[in-house]
Amino acid sequence: MIGIRDLRYRSLDIPGLTLDPGTTAVIGPNGSGKTTFLELCAGVAAPDSGTVTIDGERPCDTTIGWVCEFPDRNMIFSRVSDELASPLRFRHDDCREVVMQVEKMAENLGISSLLTRDIKGLSGGEKVLVSLATALVAAPHLLIMDETDSHLDQTTLERIREYLSRHMPPYILYCTQDMDAAASADHLLVFGGGRVADQGTPDAVFERLRDTCFHPPARRFF
Repeated sequence: MIGIRDLRYRSLDIPGLTLDPGTTAVIGPNGSGKTTFLELCAGVAAPDSGTVTIDGERPCDTTIGWVCEFPDRNMIFSRVSDELASPLRFRHDDCREVVMQVEKMAENLGISSLLTRDIKGLSGGEKVLVSLATALVAAPHLLIMDETDSHLDQTTLERIREYLSRHMPPYILYCTQDMDAAASADHLLVFGGGRVADQGTPDAVFERLRDTCFHPPARRFF
């Protein structure tokens, strides 16, 4: 369970929130606190007060995969293969095992041809795939994606969905502007003004929002 208690950070204020294992989608207008919430869950930011725990552990004590909307801002290596290998090397995995895992992950996501490439020469979608592969290669307990789907075509998204359906982390938390993607989650959070304005199953939330600009779609994301 992801547990939020008395959480305050900048304009974000969440007195209490629990998320069960599975997929949770986060939606809401720009500036509503969605990305800030993801950063707190990822341990990228520390709350001014309150706590975030993932199965009783702090984010910094949990294996978390983080994919932001503009991933090249967080990449630290120039070559794709080195970027993918970085989480495994940082935890001092065996060198031969690192090579095997990097090659396997690249093959699974269809980016084997990118391994020798310079990251600066990649397209936006390719950078997202590299960032996602880097997030997944260490088998995270929690995978967080901040509008990752906005830079990918339908074919690539289907490849990612297929992979995640077979290798689902215990928790996936993703922010999206695609209401089809939001509708496919196990749980849906709606942010507004730095607070959780609504939550529940997508069907229940969309029913309550039926008179707004949100419309309940049908396509599965995961």
